[in-house]
Amino acid sequence: MDLGLGGRGYLLTGASRGLGHAAARALVDDGARVLVSSRTPAHVDAAVASLGGAPAAHGVAADLTDPDAAGRLVAAARDRLGRVDGLLVSVPGPATGSVLGTAEQDWRDGVEDVLLGPLRLVCALAPHLGEGAAIGFVLSTSARSPLPGLAVSNGLRPGLAMTAKQLADELAPRGVRVVGLLPGTFATEAVVQGEADSGDPARARATAAAGIPLARVGDPQEFGRVAAFLLSPAASYVTGTTVAVDGGKLRTP
Repeated sequence: MDLGLGGRGYLLTGASRGLGHAAARALVDDGARVLVSSRTPAHVDAAVASLGGAPAAHGVAADLTDPDAAGRLVAAARDRLGRVDGLLVSVPGPATGSVLGTAEQDWRDGVEDVLLGPLRLVCALAPHLGEGAAIGFVLSTSARSPLPGLAVSNGLRPGLAMTAKQLADELAPRGVRVVGLLPGTFATEAVVQGEADSGDPARARATAAAGIPLARVGDPQEFGRVAAFLLSPAASYVTGTTVAVDGGKLRTP
């Protein structure tokens, strides 16, 4: 299938590694141009190089908790890509912990990371998006079902998912789509490192796979291909919904 991505431009945050980078890879492989961003300049530079560099890939280091970051990213994307046809916004996971054991500052930091940072970026970019553009939010399966030990994520991800739903309604008359993605367990650098730190990587991987109906941990490229499709013109009638990419682990429809 031709996704219709040739010549289109996309801004991706949290895209120097992991699932965001896998999405950037899928977009570039199908002919799109990307501007990738994350907090660490060295990681951004490495990601751009791995994607082939200009003109296909550009990078800007930015922290979305900085109120000025949204404007800088949008300006850079418009300048370096020439056109911006979409956004995939991913942010670092908030602090772990229980509801009663999580400090108030961790909740406040979570609001800044998970909600306000992404919303500032969307508000800065939306005026520049035309018909056929798409915005994707990388959420979590905690948007539908709580995950143990992730109180802040469990509290905030559903709110962002519902905000994305309302945003889809607001942008639909302009022909701009909004979707959410709910990733499950993938073999990202962080997950692989966690398995190694456990002292028994094979056992850690088997334990994770045992709770997934497809009986395996996902390859990040599997997520990337779904993200690229949802951002592409091929998904032109998909908006206002969340898509689980989790091997069937989520127990809600």
